[in-house]
Amino acid sequence: MKVAVDKDLCIGLGNCAAIAPTAFDLDDDGKVVILDPSSVDEQTLLAAAQSCSVKAIIISDDKGNQLCP
Repeated sequence: MKVAVDKDLCIGLGNCAAIAPTAFDLDDDGKVVILDPSSVDEQTLLAAAQSCSVKAIIISDDKGNQLCP
């Protein structure tokens, strides 16, 4: 799976980091940063991305199909 973040959309709620703290964190500006997405299972990664109310986390499968949002 490929994970990308649109920092312009991120408002720093931190839901993603709360659900998957080894995959996501917030930087000093309160914006999401990708740590190690492979450290969590696929379900947890998707749940973390889906928890983003502004849809700033984009997840695609290995074939390029967008899974979230």
